[in-house]
Amino acid sequence: MSKRDYYDILGVGKSADADEIRTAHRRLVRKLHPDVNKESDASERFAEVQEAYDVLSDDEKRAMYDRFGHAGMGAGPGSTGAGGGQGSWGDVDPETFESIFGSFFRGNGPSAGGGFGGSEGFGGFGGGGRRQPPPRRGGDLEHEITVAFMTAALGGEETIRLAGGDGSSESIEVKIPAGIASGATLRVRGKGHPGASGGPDGDLRLRVRVAPHPWFKRDGLDLKLDVPINVSEAALGTSVELPLLNGTVTVRVPAGTSSGARLRVPGRGITDAKGDSGDFHAVISIVAPRELTDEQIRVLERLKGEIADPRADLPWAGGIGS
Repeated sequence: MSKRDYYDILGVGKSADADEIRTAHRRLVRKLHPDVNKESDASERFAEVQEAYDVLSDDEKRAMYDRFGHAGMGAGPGSTGAGGGQGSWGDVDPETFESIFGSFFRGNGPSAGGGFGGSEGFGGFGGGGRRQPPPRRGGDLEHEITVAFMTAALGGEETIRLAGGDGSSESIEVKIPAGIASGATLRVRGKGHPGASGGPDGDLRLRVRVAPHPWFKRDGLDLKLDVPINVSEAALGTSVELPLLNGTVTVRVPAGTSSGARLRVPGRGITDAKGDSGDFHAVISIVAPRELTDEQIRVLERLKGEIADPRADLPWAGGIGS
């Protein structure tokens, strides 16, 4: 009988990456190991899975298999290190081993009379009394969260919902430090992948994206606000009351202010968790009126001829119309 394709055995496509292959292998080990599955063909099916994983988890062996098929692998399971179908736990990586029987290593399983070897090992299992694998720290999880602009600026908390592999979920409160910016990373200890053999759990790493605000903009710790004024206010000067993150501030607009001018209020921007503060900038924009009365038009027509032409001194002005 011809041997089955290794990718078919693991139930993955030929483009599967290392993580997909590892996940498929662990799922099948939990299902098929003869110490767990008592079906008559469990041992043979387990050995088949181990052989496929031994090849596809090794870059060199996988390349040979992809090119030459089973002919490139030698005569049989022994040539790939599959273990000859004995169903030994020695062929299973420690993390998979722990995920299935870890509770028995920690003294939570049945007594010795119930068939398990307690914390000393799996005496009656195919492992032949092997020692417990060394503790291994769980891997970190990464996730992106969007934080409200004001929460990022002033600090606060965000509720994060974590989904478990078994369909369960957990809500945790994450502290957001004041002044955090987009691209920063927050670490939540012990909320990553579970450790193996009593090792510590990994961490949850949260990449922060700060949501935009309807009128404030950030530049580091500096805070910017676009402030429209009319033509008269720009020419004659005025005072405007403007919002801050907390409270308000009155800014004096000098006479003759142009669009794009920045009026700075020191220390009234964002204050971070270290106590460093940015500045507040009012960015001026002159807005011309869309509708004018006849009297306003007459006044502006008269002023147009009396007010200096702001383009007269530009380098290119003299070359037009000559």
